[in-house]
Amino acid sequence: MKLLLVLGSDETSSLVSSYAEPLGFNLIRYRYVPKAMDNLEEIDPAGIIISARDFPRHWKVMVQYVRSSRPKEICPIILLKDDHFPLEETSKAFFLGVSGIVSEALEERTELDRLQGILSRYIPLDEKRKAQRHYAENWNRFGFLFSNPKDMTIISGEVKTISSSGLSFAPLNPDMLKNIRLNMELRECSLRAGSAILSPVCVLTRTGLVISLRFESFPENEQGILDKYLEGLPFLKLKNTLEEEKKKTEEKAFGLAEHDERAEELSPLD
Repeated sequence: MKLLLVLGSDETSSLVSSYAEPLGFNLIRYRYVPKAMDNLEEIDPAGIIISARDFPRHWKVMVQYVRSSRPKEICPIILLKDDHFPLEETSKAFFLGVSGIVSEALEERTELDRLQGILSRYIPLDEKRKAQRHYAENWNRFGFLFSNPKDMTIISGEVKTISSSGLSFAPLNPDMLKNIRLNMELRECSLRAGSAILSPVCVLTRTGLVISLRFESFPENEQGILDKYLEGLPFLKLKNTLEEEKKKTEEKAFGLAEHDERAEELSPLD
């Protein structure tokens, strides 16, 4: 599936790419609206993302042009906006046929969820399961580290999100990645998923304070181990929630009992 990006900002393009590619989209980017319109028939995209900030007038022309031949069901259009996007423009966007509006602040969890939520409506169910992104928390026990292929130093940090096809990762020391380039293959990786230790081969797809990595391959059966663990996360989350609630109830009961005991000790004798 082809996803057409009409974006002027390299930073925004990098963010969108790092989260759209795991959904199975092949990305094609243009920096100019007229050029994108000229090549629309040839590209035949499954979806379009265009920036209203980069193209404050031309985005309307683009939406009207696309909708003249492609309805929402065939080609969703997502409009990226900044904080100064007027309310009346929002109404106009939906009237013209925009499928969804998302803030360009894609580093924020809510906006990223909204973008992927819109895109995932238009991909096959099996691909959707593979691409579902999970946030790493203490209870789901994800960990990751890898060796810099240039000097073999160990790079550790914190897993931010993970799916069946890749993860985002905040290295403890980003300076240690300066000699690692985009699309570089990382063969010495260690991924913890619960009690399992896996050894994926990864490819760097985004750099920065939080990097993105695609799982290129796994040793035999290890992809299945990760997929099974990810599928069981809803149950583990429910179990963790129930255990936390039980703990709070017990602590509250203990506190009340302790308070009653103290009150009894301090009460005057009959």
